[in-house]
Amino acid sequence: MLSGWVLRSLLGSSSLLRWSPRRRVMDLASVVSRLNVLAPPALAESWDNVGLLVEPSPPHSVQTLMLTNDLTESVLEEAVARKVQMVLSYHPPIFKSLKRLTCGQWKERLVVKALENRLAVYSPHTACDALSNGVNDWLGRALGPCVSVPLRHSTSLSHPGGFGHVLEFSSNISESILSRVSSLQGVCLRTFPLSNGGEEGGRVRLSCSQSALLQALAILSEDPRAYSGAELVTLQKPPLVDTGMGRLCTLTEPVSITTAVERIKRYLGLKHLRLALGRKKMTDSLVRVMAVCAGSGSSILSGVPADLYLTGEMSHHEVLDAVAEGRSVILCEHSNSERGYLQDLCAQITQALEGKVEVVLSEVDEDPLRVV
Repeated sequence: MLSGWVLRSLLGSSSLLRWSPRRRVMDLASVVSRLNVLAPPALAESWDNVGLLVEPSPPHSVQTLMLTNDLTESVLEEAVARKVQMVLSYHPPIFKSLKRLTCGQWKERLVVKALENRLAVYSPHTACDALSNGVNDWLGRALGPCVSVPLRHSTSLSHPGGFGHVLEFSSNISESILSRVSSLQGVCLRTFPLSNGGEEGGRVRLSCSQSALLQALAILSEDPRAYSGAELVTLQKPPLVDTGMGRLCTLTEPVSITTAVERIKRYLGLKHLRLALGRKKMTDSLVRVMAVCAGSGSSILSGVPADLYLTGEMSHHEVLDAVAEGRSVILCEHSNSERGYLQDLCAQITQALEGKVEVVLSEVDEDPLRVV
């Protein structure tokens, strides 16, 4: 048995710190880097605003990250009360450009108060829409087991080697011009002889990025011989098999529309949905193929051959178009088609951050619309 003075000595010793529970914390840059790997911003739609939107001045450490579908003032107050250091808002609270930061408009107040309370704000939005096992894959499982494919495939995030264009032209140009072209950043230049012997000298093949192509063309225009038999090929990025917007879900076992409604209610935790029956369809008509798009889905779902469309919202006339084509439509309100996915995303982020950051869900986030 240890004597009293030995125990007191050990308890006061810094050597015991290694036995204490390890404090969970990660710097903001590392958190953002891992979130960008989980849901690459390059997958997002061109019109979207994703990634880190509000950054407190460094250094900024993150112990707790809170997920919400929408960053409202109520959710921001919750984040401050819970003493979190970062909020991931599925929808970007900053979408249109802000020309000033005042307390007169609620979205401007969000930014002001976030910075005052040293809260970082991040949004993945349509990067998660396109992601394999993202929000649309989650929504597509509402009716049970199915085989799903994207309605519109995303393409590879980059061209092989980073080159998007191949320019080929005669090698009978001045050495100085060829040297200037080869020195451009983002250019891979190769020369090769002609096999048919029809042209003296040989050919130059230039693999390059978009910006390098414009610079190369400006230099080559100084020598007319460069355009002798010139050919330009633009490379297409290959599609990503399981990645893209929306999902077309072929059910393992067809279900009636009545059953589909009940399963979707249960899956989304809702008491009410809006249903439009397709032309000549009844509630006992079977659903074999369902097309889904979380949020506002008309631009993705329009014209898709399916028995049922499932999305958050569509306009009156877009619903009429679908019904006329014999497609039934279920609408559950915009954020109701996304919010349940945050539980899956919470687990994915926890794993991506290796448990070094506590990841929690907002308790006050809710759809602004309700049935009364």
